[in-house]
Amino acid sequence: MNKSTSSRPARPSWDHYFMQIAKVVAERSNCLTRKTGAVIVRDKMVLSSGYNGTPRNIKNCNEGGCPRCNSNVESGTHLDKCFCVHGEENAIIQAAYHGMSISNGTMYTMNSPCIFCAKSIINGGIRRVVYNSAYSNDEDSKKLFQEAGVTFEKLEPPVS
Repeated sequence: MNKSTSSRPARPSWDHYFMQIAKVVAERSNCLTRKTGAVIVRDKMVLSSGYNGTPRNIKNCNEGGCPRCNSNVESGTHLDKCFCVHGEENAIIQAAYHGMSISNGTMYTMNSPCIFCAKSIINGGIRRVVYNSAYSNDEDSKKLFQEAGVTFEKLEPPVS
């Protein structure tokens, strides 16, 4: 008996597939304010992943390690007081730590990257950034990506 192909669940696009992986990576975050994850891919292969949290051997956010995360500050403010490494940064750092080139890769990230992460993404040689939802201050990042020739696109429909 042949099963109809219409009864099979639709396969996700590659973009949706890798964004789902970024979402799972974000679940490792112990940040008290925002959980985010990122994966770097080239030729349909995951090269590196990262989530936001305190640096290696530093007390985790949920254990009191980050003064910003453990205080009542408005979103997007006092970022200079945050001890956390962003998911995008961690994905880049993990690739470097393990000797993996990310040049010409694509980064999938839960939120549009901040200006600090955008600079690291550009210098890391990533050529495309796909994000799930917009971050409140991503206009400067968008301008940098455009000038650097990095494709910057929102995934539609977003992964929920």
